[in-house]
Amino acid sequence: MVKLLQAMAGAKHGGAEAFFTRLAIALERGGQEQRVVIRRDDDRAAALRSGGIEPLQLRFGGALDLLTRRRLAREVRRYRPDVVMTWMNRATAKMPPGRFVHVARLGGYYDLKYYRHCDHLIGNTPGIVAYLIAHGWPAERAHYIGNFVDTRKGTPVGRAGLNTAADAKVIVALGRLHRNKAFDVLIRSLAEVPDAVLWLAGDGPEEGALKALARDVGVIDRVRFLGWRDDTADLIAAADILACPSRHEPLGNVVIEAWAQAKPVVAAASDGPKHLITEGQNGLLCPIDAPQALALALRRVAETPALAALLGAGGEAAFHASFTEQKIVRQYQELFSSIVG
Repeated sequence: MVKLLQAMAGAKHGGAEAFFTRLAIALERGGQEQRVVIRRDDDRAAALRSGGIEPLQLRFGGALDLLTRRRLAREVRRYRPDVVMTWMNRATAKMPPGRFVHVARLGGYYDLKYYRHCDHLIGNTPGIVAYLIAHGWPAERAHYIGNFVDTRKGTPVGRAGLNTAADAKVIVALGRLHRNKAFDVLIRSLAEVPDAVLWLAGDGPEEGALKALARDVGVIDRVRFLGWRDDTADLIAAADILACPSRHEPLGNVVIEAWAQAKPVVAAASDGPKHLITEGQNGLLCPIDAPQALALALRRVAETPALAALLGAGGEAAFHASFTEQKIVRQYQELFSSIVG
């Protein structure tokens, strides 16, 4: 079997970081021989250990952090991987050359200057792969492999614990509180979706501004700011609709998470959701930065149980067709085998 070393130097929270942990554990479960290196993070290390992986934790600091690169080189010499897969810019830049095939996994439209010494690149959407090729990366060394989410059905969280009436229409939205996620658009749209309650799970620099906006537009009593949550499947299972209003969303992992729970999705037509969603079959799309259009789509789903059921069932079918752990792990392992000469 191919020997794999993975390196992730991402932030404490984030979609790519969460998927890295899921994939590493899934590969371990699938019998993959691997070594995992992460930026120091007690919570991530604990999550990996729960999946049977003891990670090597390094600093992954800035340009003056020479020790991380030396320790990576030492680990590569000791472990002698066939394939090294680095995640995003910093881990890729810190990885020294060696007698291995270097693969980098990209979840966004990153500057390719960080990846010039790589052998292969993986994008988690066709749009990212097209971007790589358009910017001069050889097509035969650019690969599309999507994400997966847990197939486990969530156990709905208690609405009373989130100050939400049992009969309320609950809209859930998940992600970093950043301008790219356009939660400001969602909050503005809520003013035109009477009686709906928004559960907003995430943290980030826009939290204060979003709370102020909710007060300004008169919906603060219908928004629950939940902070970062690890029980996303349970939150989605307890909600009626998942909203993904992002201005910029290369993939839209939350769409797949909602599909796994058979919940209807309403999303802005940014790159990822536009690729994933077939309008009217497994979700509804609306223009980016359009609170009135978003409100109209949310009302359609909230007020039409048959439509909500149709979209939920269509999303669940799409999930099982393309985005399960078994399918994605197999694609990664097949790629690793194919690129090792």
